[in-house]
Amino acid sequence: MTVATESVINERAQRLLKALVERYIREGQPVGSRTLARDAGLDLSPATVRNVMSDLEELGLLRAPHTSAGRIPTAQGYRLFVDTLLTIEPLPRVDVSRLRLQLNPAADPDDLLASASGLLSDVTRLAGVVMVPKRESLTLRHVEFLPLSANRVLVILVVNEHDVQNRIIQTPRAYSAAELQQVSNYLNREFAGRDLHRVREELLRGMRETRESVNRIMVTAIEMADQVFTPAPESDDFVVSGQTNLMSYAEMSDIDKLRQLFEAFNTKRDLLQLLDHALDAERVQIFIGEESGYDVLDACSLVTAPYEVDGDVVGVLGVIGPTRMAYDRVIPIVDITAKLLGSALKPGA
Repeated sequence: MTVATESVINERAQRLLKALVERYIREGQPVGSRTLARDAGLDLSPATVRNVMSDLEELGLLRAPHTSAGRIPTAQGYRLFVDTLLTIEPLPRVDVSRLRLQLNPAADPDDLLASASGLLSDVTRLAGVVMVPKRESLTLRHVEFLPLSANRVLVILVVNEHDVQNRIIQTPRAYSAAELQQVSNYLNREFAGRDLHRVREELLRGMRETRESVNRIMVTAIEMADQVFTPAPESDDFVVSGQTNLMSYAEMSDIDKLRQLFEAFNTKRDLLQLLDHALDAERVQIFIGEESGYDVLDACSLVTAPYEVDGDVVGVLGVIGPTRMAYDRVIPIVDITAKLLGSALKPGA
């Protein structure tokens, strides 16, 4: 919504737009002039209200579905409503206490993410989504290899500052302690301070490019790195709950649209890109309809908030629902859930 468009909407038109959006959010039915005049509490004739509605339609804030005499908000109408007309009250303490109780810091991090997604869905009756925290980069500090029996090797891996990991790997043949010491010396000399996964990629690329000239120590280092520095399988990139809640909204009952939306939940790529954009936001961010840039979400709104651990933004959570969601309730729920999840994920919380 441009400043120029906002400036031509007088207070009366704003009150009527606010009343229309609020009623449509509650009932999901086009709003007529008589109903609107009554809801807005203005002493106006239905004819005057119709004229104002017509003006708002010309500005792209309302539209008439099919041949109905009533109007419903457009994405632009919702945007003006959310940005300038919406009154948001703090979440009641009883609701905050309920959320805090469910997000138990003692729980496993994966369970916390699932709980947050489920809570968002249960409390809003929409779909809750929580991005899995971005994995911390792993920097190689030191590596040691110790021979075990049956072609096995104990790997002592020091990453980042003080994180020590012990792993046992299976090797194609037995290696002597001297051979393994040569390999660890080589890796520590050449790659200490480098990203763990880039070390593996560089070693493998070097083997492909100079296969004929690779010496025995390099071959052994590559064999070890291929196992030791292989990234752990990624967990799901986000956790989603309550997709079926969306089926209860008439405007989302179209089977083809629902199928496309559920496919988007499953393939995740587009939604992840949208959540990635929200990572840069400092507070609640709202994508309404086509603002998301993805056709499958044209009938939806996504309310997101980043969550932090120790002052660093590590992920985003939010709620997906129809554009006529109750923004005044959804926004504070998303906001406080993000704060509580970040607090619960904090080490030692």
